[in-house]
Amino acid sequence: MSEIKTGAAAVGRRRPARERLLVAAARRFYADGVTATGIDTVIAEADVAKTSLYNNFSSKAELVRAYLDTRHEEWLATYRTRLEGTAGPREAVLAVFDTYADCAEAARETGFRGCGLLNVAAELPVGDAGRDVVRRHKETVEELIVGHLGQLLPERPGEASALGEHLSFLLEGAMARAGLEGDGSRLAHARTLAAALLDGATDKS
Repeated sequence: MSEIKTGAAAVGRRRPARERLLVAAARRFYADGVTATGIDTVIAEADVAKTSLYNNFSSKAELVRAYLDTRHEEWLATYRTRLEGTAGPREAVLAVFDTYADCAEAARETGFRGCGLLNVAAELPVGDAGRDVVRRHKETVEELIVGHLGQLLPERPGEASALGEHLSFLLEGAMARAGLEGDGSRLAHARTLAAALLDGATDKS
């Protein structure tokens, strides 16, 4: 077992410094928060020289923004995987909820604390570029939902838009409660509520 761990550690050290820094920052920012995580902590966990950090990121603020961009891309990758298994627009909407549940499950072992992007945004001052990254991510999520609803309710674009906003709020509220409670059960409940709303909307067609 020790040989396996040593081998895994060696592979980790062979990763590019930027990747190792982002992986370390992701762990520490999510577990401890941005403010509480110093640069030296990230450097030590990434097992790189301090110069490696500044060769890749000009400041901690740039590292935070790179972390947020990475989380956004990871979310989209998980969502696309979920989307591949859907049979139509109704299931595609629910795939967004499933993606959030996947994120919660992935963080369960180390301690689920809700949406990592929103957690960071809560620590950043108004006007910080990092908050814009988070806002664009949330807008993207809502746009995906509305886009699928547009296919589900092609003759009722106004209703699709309103329902999309409703479902987005439902999802964010469930994620916030799930993060406080440390498990994904609220997300499962939100998915059930979303499915009922979708069925109610299509029943009127």
